[in-house]
Amino acid sequence: MIKGGRDFAMVTKLFGKKLGMTRYFLEDGRSVPVTVLKVGPCVVIQKKTVQKEGYNAIQLGFELKKESRVNKPMKGHFSKAGKGCFAFLKEVRVENPDEFELGQEIKADIFKPGELVNVTGRSKGRGFAGVMKRWGFSGGPQTHGSRSHRIPGSIGMCATPGRVYKGRKMPGRMGNQRVTVKNLQVIDVRPEIDVVVVKGAIPGSRNGFIEISKISS
Repeated sequence: MIKGGRDFAMVTKLFGKKLGMTRYFLEDGRSVPVTVLKVGPCVVIQKKTVQKEGYNAIQLGFELKKESRVNKPMKGHFSKAGKGCFAFLKEVRVENPDEFELGQEIKADIFKPGELVNVTGRSKGRGFAGVMKRWGFSGGPQTHGSRSHRIPGSIGMCATPGRVYKGRKMPGRMGNQRVTVKNLQVIDVRPEIDVVVVKGAIPGSRNGFIEISKISS
C-alpha cells in the first residue's frame, strides 16, 4: 500500500450516517428497496502499534465538529492530524499502521458494487413496551369480562426450580440497542459524493451513526 494513495485494501471498516431509504432500478428493470448511506470521508487521527498499545490499529474521525464544542485535551489530540475536530472517533484494526499517515482521508471507494457487507447501527428506541409490542405475544381473550387482554400470562415455574428463569420474555425497554445486519449487497458506490447504496434495510433512524464493514473471506 502506498502512503496517500487510493488503495486501501487493508481497511475493512468505515463509518458514516444513514441518509434514508428509497428504491433503485437495476439494469434488468427490477426495482429493489435500498438504503442510502453517507460513508466517510474518515480521517486518520491516530496510529496504534503493537509496541506501544499492544495491537495494530488506526483511529478514524468522522463528521466535523465545531472546535468550541471540544475540550482542550481533545483539541490537542485532533491537532496532530490537522484536519479539524470530529464528532465520532472509532478504531479499525489494520496489519501495518505505518502504511497510513495522520490526516489521510479514506473514502467510500474501498467498497465495490456487488460485494457483501455488514452494517451496524443503533435501533430506534421505543421506550417501555409490553410483551405484545416487544415480543409479539398474542395476548389474552378480548371478550367482555376478561382481565388479561395484554398481560404476559403465567411466568412462574413449579416448586422446582421455584423461580423465574433468566431470559424470560418480559415487558421492558424496547429498541435503542446495537444491531448488526449481515450480508447486505452493495448496489452502487458514488465516492465523489461519499455515498454507498446497499440493498435492504438497516437499523436506526435518519442521520444515525453506522459502521459498514467488509466480510472477511
